[in-house]
Amino acid sequence: MSKFKKLYRDFFGLNEETTKISQQDIDLQQQYTDAINNMNTALEKTKKLTSEDTIEEAQLINNLTDYNGHVMYRLRDPQEANAVAKEIQRWTTKKGFTIISHKKSSSGLTGYFYFRLGEDPGTESQKIQGYFAQLPELSRFAFQAPRSRKKPPARRMPPKRKI
Repeated sequence: MSKFKKLYRDFFGLNEETTKISQQDIDLQQQYTDAINNMNTALEKTKKLTSEDTIEEAQLINNLTDYNGHVMYRLRDPQEANAVAKEIQRWTTKKGFTIISHKKSSSGLTGYFYFRLGEDPGTESQKIQGYFAQLPELSRFAFQAPRSRKKPPARRMPPKRKI
């Protein structure tokens, strides 16, 4: 022991502690390095995924002609109809959409929103499709107007005139 260490220990009354690395610490360090290596190999595998099948699954296909402001959706559980409608209304007002009308079926299983078209319907349809697609409460949705149940009035032909 050096003179300085002894002087320091005597003055402050400190004892040196030797640190021993336990087997548990070695095991934890090995698990950590294994996890890092596994993560790196998984990352390399995902970088290699460039086949057409994987790319098609990840893309959202938005047809500009399909979206004209109408969105119909179907719920998995009709008891969540009010909560889902309020959540959609909150999101759309936050994103700057204007809701013209909102209807729910009597059973609460289906719903309908009609939005005012803005300057760029293409980006609007992408935003709406992205939001509706990530809602777990919805089983499906479509950019279409509801069909009316009423029959159109019979069209009467004017009486024939004799010449």
